[in-house]
Amino acid sequence: MSARILVFSGSNRSGAFSGKVADCAIKTLALQGAVPTRILLSDYPLPIMDEDLERERGVPEQASQLARQIHEHDGLLIATPEYNGSLPPLLKNAIDWVTRVRIDGARAFAGKPVGLASSSNGQYAGIRAIGHLRAILSHIGCEVVAAQCSVARAQEAFDDDGNFRQKHLQAHMERLAKSLIGHCVMPPNRQ
Repeated sequence: MSARILVFSGSNRSGAFSGKVADCAIKTLALQGAVPTRILLSDYPLPIMDEDLERERGVPEQASQLARQIHEHDGLLIATPEYNGSLPPLLKNAIDWVTRVRIDGARAFAGKPVGLASSSNGQYAGIRAIGHLRAILSHIGCEVVAAQCSVARAQEAFDDDGNFRQKHLQAHMERLAKSLIGHCVMPPNRQ
């Protein structure tokens, strides 16, 4: 059975580097035999997480829809940009809302294998954001794989076809995809 991987970026900005990284992930996962699904967080518009709002109106339907998408896939690959040394509010807000949803009595993120990628237009490649994201996802029960793909100087990293210009970036993405697929097919607690 092929691993079904949900792929999304932490940015909705047109031309976002993290979106380009997510697109590279889609190609790489497919070449390695996975069945990737690319979504946009903009398709799940959510208000700022607010427990008073949740108490008054309940969890927004878009959060439940996103939680179902996560639940229905074997794993996730998230490409995050770096905003002020951390992850963007869009991504954190989506995570916070999804953790409020239960599907068949379970949380969507619980035990879910997750691969991480990051990007920035500077030399640090979003590694501060990816570190924060790794900590958050681990805290909520995800199995975050060790391999990652971080893209520095992202404004120069892609060719006209949206592929990585540098071989080492593609090698990192291939290693990340292989590790993530392996965790989806044979989770660590069953190896």
